[in-house]
Amino acid sequence: MEAGSTGNVDLLMRLMNATAERSRVISSNIANVNTPGYRRQVVQFEGLLRDALESGKGGLEGVQPDIVEDTLTPARPDGNNVNLELELNAERQNRLLYETYAAMLQSHFDLIDTSIQSGR
Repeated sequence: MEAGSTGNVDLLMRLMNATAERSRVISSNIANVNTPGYRRQVVQFEGLLRDALESGKGGLEGVQPDIVEDTLTPARPDGNNVNLELELNAERQNRLLYETYAAMLQSHFDLIDTSIQSGR
C-alpha cells in the first residue's frame, strides 16, 4: 500500500474511534440525566483535526479526541444541563458519521480488492 493510502486508512480509523468515544460520552450523559449537578460532556475531535490540517504543520497523529464540559447548554435548577432530546439527536448524528466513515473505509478496501483481483 502506498503512503497516502495508509494515511487515509489511519485517518478513517481515527475518525471512527472518535465517534466510538463520542458514543460512550453520550451514553454517560444519558445515564446521568437525573444526577443533580452533573454537567454534560462533549467530545471534540473533527474541529481539532481540521485546525491541525489548516495549520499545515502536519502532526495529525498527535490530535486526539478531547472530552470537555458543555458550558453553553443551560442548566436546570438542580445544576444538571443534560437535555435528553439533545443527547438523542447527538447520538443519531454520531451514528451517521460512524456509518459514513465505515462506508468510506469499506470502499477503500473494496478498491484494493478489485485491484488485486484484476491483477491475477
